[in-house]
Amino acid sequence: MQRVSNSDKRTDPFDQFRDDVDAVEKKMAGEIDPGVRAVVVAVLVVVLLASLALPHTGAAKGFDVLAGDDVALAEYIALPSRLFVWFALVFGVGFSTIALLTRRWVLAWIAVAGSAVATVFGMLAIWSRQTLAPDHPGGGPGIGLVLGWITIAVLSFHWIRVVWSRTALLLEAEEQRRIKAAAQDHGPDWRQPK
Repeated sequence: MQRVSNSDKRTDPFDQFRDDVDAVEKKMAGEIDPGVRAVVVAVLVVVLLASLALPHTGAAKGFDVLAGDDVALAEYIALPSRLFVWFALVFGVGFSTIALLTRRWVLAWIAVAGSAVATVFGMLAIWSRQTLAPDHPGGGPGIGLVLGWITIAVLSFHWIRVVWSRTALLLEAEEQRRIKAAAQDHGPDWRQPK
């Protein structure tokens, strides 16, 4: 019995073309196409950065909260505020920018997950500034904190729309590729009941 190598099987030009199409399809499956939303996300990232330069509470600006300096310590910044600015910076600014530049679907998912968590921390940060004890020094929520929270919530919404906007054609192509791979592994009639 003569063995047929993989190189002998792939001499048919149509098979080579099909492999090329499959490779392009796999590459496209890992990418996003935000379209016009890319501009919206980019503007929201800039607004989020600007919110860090505005007062978050009393005299403490967002960058003071990030650094944990004396101004932030004087305002008795709570943990939710610190977590909010860090999550907003890392996921809202960092991963959003990287996902827009690389167009990778996985990075967009990381950006949406981190931004969603930052939205919750932002809400808790605002709440914690509104529920200070009467004898507790420190101001209420500042314009930077409120603007940052609204911005990260809108950013989360737009990232969710981007990552879920995969076309039906792409999803069908992925399903066909899975069926083809399963048929190669288990034989052509692997789905038939016995």
